Amino acid sequence: MTATEQRFREFKMPDVGEGLTEAEILKWYVQPGDTVTDGQVICEVETAKAAVELPCPYDGVVHAVHFEEGTTVDVGTSIIAVDTDPGAGPAEAPAAAAEAPAAAEEDAEPQGRQAVLVGYGAAPSSTKRRARKPQPGVPAQEPAAAAVQAELNGHAGAAAPAAEAPAAPAASAAPAPAAGRPLAKPPVRKLAKDLGIDLATVTPTGPDGVVTREDVHAAASAASAPAAEAPAAQPAATAATAGSEAVRARETRIPIKGVRKATAQAMVNSAFTAPHVTEFITVDVTRTMKLVQELKQDPDMAGLRVNPLLLVAKALLVAIKRNPDVNAAWDEENQEIVRKDYVNLGIAAATPRGLIVPNIKGAEAKTLPQLAAALGELVSTAREGKTAPGDMAGGTVTITNVGVFGVDTGTPILNPGESAILAFGAVKLQPWVHKGKVKPRQVTTLALSFDHRLVDGELGSKVLADVAAILEHPKRLITWA
Repeated sequence: MTATEQRFREFKMPDVGEGLTEAEILKWYVQPGDTVTDGQVICEVETAKAAVELPCPYDGVVHAVHFEEGTTVDVGTSIIAVDTDPGAGPAEAPAAAAEAPAAAEEDAEPQGRQAVLVGYGAAPSSTKRRARKPQPGVPAQEPAAAAVQAELNGHAGAAAPAAEAPAAPAASAAPAPAAGRPLAKPPVRKLAKDLGIDLATVTPTGPDGVVTREDVHAAASAASAPAAEAPAAQPAATAATAGSEAVRARETRIPIKGVRKATAQAMVNSAFTAPHVTEFITVDVTRTMKLVQELKQDPDMAGLRVNPLLLVAKALLVAIKRNPDVNAAWDEENQEIVRKDYVNLGIAAATPRGLIVPNIKGAEAKTLPQLAAALGELVSTAREGKTAPGDMAGGTVTITNVGVFGVDTGTPILNPGESAILAFGAVKLQPWVHKGKVKPRQVTTLALSFDHRLVDGELGSKVLADVAAILEHPKRLITWA
């Protein structure tokens, strides 16, 4: 490592989960010129599992922020440069792109200054791209356009010096590319994608034929203009296109990424891998609801979140203890059923970024106050969007509380890798036959989905019946435990 590299330290996007490949930068907490310390949170990123705050591993002053908010960055790519010795005076920082994996394949050869991504600043480089072989029928790219293309693609190597390239006519000093990928910076490409604009159809006005944000907005405005403004004699195909664009202008398109993208893929994989069976049972939970009110007044539960979900969770844990084979996983590679002697109890939580399922590790060993404390912490952390990826790994069974939305029940889809999921429906006052008379009682419906490869109908029915029996007569939490 050179002296310059030791001074200007590049912080790369880490793998904050288990084998993640990319993360989106949600928010920067620092900007160039800000002083940072080791351990200080510098940004928030969203992975396919959760939103995570990243701490800085260096002391110093922020030299450059390499990506804007909203940019998705590959793991291992430098996102920020920190000057660890700002008192040493002005110095040229190395280009962060030189540390990218692609640059490792380039031939080392001294050269002058190079084009880099916005925010890097121009910097000397110790590497140079190997000259590309010209393709038949494709004109050589001009030095200026090649430099911009290198900048936009994030390559460490700059375009070849002008002396090494054929001289270009003066009239084509700022040409738009005639073929290939349109020149545009990543934020502009994202804007075009969000607005449904094909960059190839946009007329560039930026230097060296680069498409700017203004160009994209102009194209979007033209696309959404009323059809009445078009020439009266337009062809039928043009009219159809204008109509389609008018409809698109009235639609909101939300990119599928992060937690929502991962959840969608997981649900598809689960639904089409594990053969689901769902069973239902309606139960009188009046005694359980009374117990909830009593526990709220119990000094041992002071300051804890006490609600029906707590007793449903405890009931499920007791049912698993009585039927341990339900707490298992299917090992396709080894053709084995793996029974777990621990319960990592997942609780499905709806967040602004999508559905996540954090779990309580070792839930089977917790007392009721401990379980209440763990549930309260899990829910509050999820609502704040601060759930760590590790808190969502290793779940064995899950509860989804659809009753909070006023829903009676549903057919829940298994969390991938788990054997069962219990849906807890809304508790409602309904007429019920109690001790030979019809009386108003607190009633709910439970639904248990399970993987029929390892849980047969008898086992699944026993687990669901046990949960219902405990909620109907909660004293069984003591006698059966």
